[in-house]
Amino acid sequence: MSTNPTPAMGQELENTRAQDYLSSFLDKNLRIHVSDGRMFVGQMKCTDRESNYVLGNAHEYREPTPKQVKEATERAVKGHTSVILDMNCRYVGLIVVPGEHIRKIEVEEFDPSLIS
Repeated sequence: MSTNPTPAMGQELENTRAQDYLSSFLDKNLRIHVSDGRMFVGQMKCTDRESNYVLGNAHEYREPTPKQVKEATERAVKGHTSVILDMNCRYVGLIVVPGEHIRKIEVEEFDPSLIS
């Protein structure tokens, strides 16, 4: 009986490591950037083989529209101040983000050393 690892055993080990890695992100806050410029922030609930992600308690963020940028710029010029614009935000709840549109995923980590 051979104890040498086979290619199938190596693939199985790699799959287990990948599953463990993804499982470590369950219930953590993710920021998912998609191809149309939006960003979704929410708790990771699950993913699938097609790289679709389900987020709970999610918010959608959008860049300001060109009209909002123009209006803010005009106000800043009149008041001799800087242009400050926030992203537009709305609560979307439980959502599925299609894997084909995901461009970047970030994990929001809490740093306990920031508490004074």
